[in-house]
Amino acid sequence: MRTILKGEDQDPMADRAHPPTRAQQSQAAPSTQAAWEDTRLETRPMPPTPLIDPRRRFDVCHVGLVLRAVLGVQLVQALGLAMAHETLVGWAWAMGTGTVASMTALLSWLLIVCGLKHLLARLPQFAQWGLPIALGAACAHLGTGLLVLLGVDLLTPLQRVGAAGFGALGAGLLLFWLMLRERAQAPAEALARLVELQSRIRPHFLFNTLNTAIALVRVDPSRAEEVLEDLAELFRVALADTGPRTEGVPLSQEVDLARRYLAIEQLRFGERLRIDWQIDPHGNDVRVPPLLLQPLVENAVRHGVEPNDRGGDVSILTRVRGSEVEIRVVNTVGAPARTRGHGLALKNVKQRLRLMHDVAARIEVAPSPTRFMVRILLPR
Repeated sequence: MRTILKGEDQDPMADRAHPPTRAQQSQAAPSTQAAWEDTRLETRPMPPTPLIDPRRRFDVCHVGLVLRAVLGVQLVQALGLAMAHETLVGWAWAMGTGTVASMTALLSWLLIVCGLKHLLARLPQFAQWGLPIALGAACAHLGTGLLVLLGVDLLTPLQRVGAAGFGALGAGLLLFWLMLRERAQAPAEALARLVELQSRIRPHFLFNTLNTAIALVRVDPSRAEEVLEDLAELFRVALADTGPRTEGVPLSQEVDLARRYLAIEQLRFGERLRIDWQIDPHGNDVRVPPLLLQPLVENAVRHGVEPNDRGGDVSILTRVRGSEVEIRVVNTVGAPARTRGHGLALKNVKQRLRLMHDVAARIEVAPSPTRFMVRILLPR
């Protein structure tokens, strides 16, 4: 049965036989102009990206930045002191005392800027550069003052001024590197989102789900309605624009999405699909990239259950382990898949994890003759 919309039963030839008058055209012109204005592309220049943004995935508080900053400062310090000393013993002594000052200055700067990043984000662009650079000079002065206070080394006023200048230069270079890294990530992030969009909607899954719903319409209408609701929710999440600087979604939302997907596949495979859920509620609030779990579960069904006459087992586990959350998807392996995978889903998951968590997240793939496991470790 089809619902007839208002005006749908009118003769379409009537408009051709009686074209609109000039008065009617003049009345329709403003609405047409307004509609065109709504669809016109925005040509105004985009505002500049702020240097310090609390929403950014990779910022001064990130463990990856801290690790790279420490290693970079130590490398520059080691090379500089190697040119100033003739013996290995003298270089080692200078390196030890220099490390006390440089690490005190660097870690103090990182902690202060990290704690004040929400305040700095509200300041104009020049202040976001100027204040951290000035703070770098102050922290370097603090580090050299610590050496004098402990009696480890005696520094002349010129040396302390030079150390403060070095701290300001280091802070400026670190901020400049953050800006360049943000720009360099844009093409990689755009490519990751493109691959994500391409892998969100698989035609075979859509066709199978619609056929299942059609078959259930007469025998079990309520079940058919549930299938279509699950499919609608999958498409709603798949087509949602999460934006380039998203902080991710809760893990509980990803688990719910995977449950909806497996509920649809359960109708198609029946007893051939055996699912085991082990969900730790303490990890539900952890932020993960959107559509992280569903592609992994879909791969497990497609390659571990679909090609086997006896079906297969799919296990989904989430577990809190100290400061990390473990996500594990395991499927049994029997007959080879009818269609060979191209690995885009796993590559895309790895890339989005790296963009969101950098070195703080890890993904491990462990294939074996009897099972295939994907294991993800995320910071809480």
